[in-house]
Amino acid sequence: MKSVALFNNKGGVGKTTLTYHLAHMFQRLGHRVLAVDLDPQANLTSAFLDEDDLAILWTESESPAWAGAEPQLTLGPFARRITRETGTVAASVRPIMEGLGDVEFFSPTQIVDGLWLTPGDLELSAFEDRLSEAWPRCFMGALDAIRTTTAFYRIVSDAARRVDADIVLIDVGPNLGAINRAALLAADTVLMPLAADLFSLRGLRNLGPALRDWRATWQGTVLPKIPQDISAPSGEMRPLGYVIMQPTMRLDRPVKAYQRWLARIPYVFADAVLADLGEADNKAYEIATLRNYRSLMPLAHDARKPMFDLKAADGALGSTQTYVQKCRADFQHLAERVLDRLTADDPPGN
Repeated sequence: MKSVALFNNKGGVGKTTLTYHLAHMFQRLGHRVLAVDLDPQANLTSAFLDEDDLAILWTESESPAWAGAEPQLTLGPFARRITRETGTVAASVRPIMEGLGDVEFFSPTQIVDGLWLTPGDLELSAFEDRLSEAWPRCFMGALDAIRTTTAFYRIVSDAARRVDADIVLIDVGPNLGAINRAALLAADTVLMPLAADLFSLRGLRNLGPALRDWRATWQGTVLPKIPQDISAPSGEMRPLGYVIMQPTMRLDRPVKAYQRWLARIPYVFADAVLADLGEADNKAYEIATLRNYRSLMPLAHDARKPMFDLKAADGALGSTQTYVQKCRADFQHLAERVLDRLTADDPPGN
C-alpha cells in the first residue's frame, strides 16, 4: 500500500478536485483506492456524499432523512449503508479529545466497488490544539503525546487494511498547522498541485522547509522513542512531484504572466522542496499539466460523478462530449504517471 498526501500551502488551486478525480481514475484503472479527508473543511467528503448522506453521517438529527425508518442510501450503481455508527475522522479522535482513551476505528464508507472514503468533519478543527500541545512532548517520549500525534496514521492504516487498499489518497488543508503536520506524517509521499502564479510559489517556499524540519525532527528525535507496540509512520513524506493546474486565461492576465511564473516552478521546487538546485534545470518532478475544465464542473456537480464520466444525459452534449474525452485522457495520463512514481525505487531525477 502506498499513500499520497495532496498538499499545497496555498489554497484554491484545485487540490480537492484533483484528489476526487484521481481516486476515481485509479479505481477505473483497477486499483483498490481509499480516499481520506483530513482537511477540516471536509470538501472531499461533500464531493463524494450528498446532503442527505452528510446529514446522517454528521448526526444532524433534524434532517428529514431521519424521519421514519433509517434509509438505504445509494450513490451510483453501488448501495452503501450510512448509519449513526459510521464514523468520521473526528469521531475516531474524539476519545483523545475527551481524555477517555485512544483512537476509535471505523470501517470506511464504500463509494463504488474498489473505492472507499474515510470521511471528514468540520469538528476535526478542534483537534488542532491537542496536536499542537502533544508535539513538543513527543520529543520527551510521552506516550499519550505519541498516540495523539500518530492518531491519523493509525486511522489511515487501519482503514486501508480493512479494504485492502493499494493506494491511499489523503486530502490535506492549505496551511502548516498541527493538523496538517500530523496528516503529512501519515503519508509516504506528497503530491503538490500548483497554479503558475506568485502565490503558489510562495506556498512552495513555506512548505519545503517545513517538510524537511518535520521529517528531521520526527526521524531523529521522536521515532527512536516510540515503543514497538505503537504503530508509527516513518515520516518520510517523500516529494513525489507537482501537478500544474492551468487557470482560465483572462484578458487582464496575459499569457506572458502565466509563462513567467511557470518557468520559475522547477527552480523554486528544487530550491525550497528538494534543497537541491542541481534539479532546477529539468522538469523531472513535473508530473503533468491539467487544463481548466471549469465548464464541466457544474455538470459533474449536478450529476454527482467525475467530469470524465459525464454522458449526454448529464448535459454533456455535442462538443462538450469531446471535452469530456480529453478530460478522461488527461486524468488517465496523470494517474499513470503518479503510479510510475509510486512504484519507482528511486525518486525522479536519480
